Amino acid sequence: MMTVSTSDSGLWLSGVMALLRKDLTCEIRSASASTAVGMFAVVTLAVVSYGVGQTPLEPVVQSGLLWTVLFFASSVGLSRTFVKEEETRTAIALRLTTDPSVVFGGKLLFNCVVMLILTAVVVPLFIVFFSVEPASPGLLVLYLLLGILGLAAASTIVAAIISRARVKGPLFGALAFPILMPILLLAVPGTAMALEGAPWDEAARHLTGLLGFTGAMITVSFFLFDPVWEG
Repeated sequence: MMTVSTSDSGLWLSGVMALLRKDLTCEIRSASASTAVGMFAVVTLAVVSYGVGQTPLEPVVQSGLLWTVLFFASSVGLSRTFVKEEETRTAIALRLTTDPSVVFGGKLLFNCVVMLILTAVVVPLFIVFFSVEPASPGLLVLYLLLGILGLAAASTIVAAIISRARVKGPLFGALAFPILMPILLLAVPGTAMALEGAPWDEAARHLTGLLGFTGAMITVSFFLFDPVWEG
């Protein structure tokens, strides 16, 4: 793969898509990330649903459970985003041939795809297990999309940081949780509003905050990734 200059958006995008295709191909062959996050999410939902039984839950509690499952599932599956490159020695080739922003863009897109697939599986199961009837489906979709984008962005930069550490497993949760806390604090009440059918103007404050924080997270991560990746 040749070096991609960020001044040429066409070449940059082609490099990102090439890296995304490479990661998707590897994932289809091994199914390491998708299997881990899928099994964790399904088992967690089933166990919590069994424990709760027929007890009715408030929308904010339902929302908290949903985002807890998504958060820990992302921690299980996305923490090895760059560890795999280090273990297979492909990280050296990427550093020599590919612009760091292309690497981060490709990994971010891959993590977004994994989280989208996970969400597409978890949310219907969540609705069935907990007998949820979203009053504002459109608002729920917006919160889910922005929330998982923020989760993917934060998980990508944290995964890059811990890939260079000797002890990798415990570090991901310790670093990711403080970074992801603002996303969860905005996504949980916002999703609860979507479940209970709150007016769009009431939900706009959390939605705007989530959009702003997610955008800032992606922007800052692009700037931080270069020294982290090359360091």
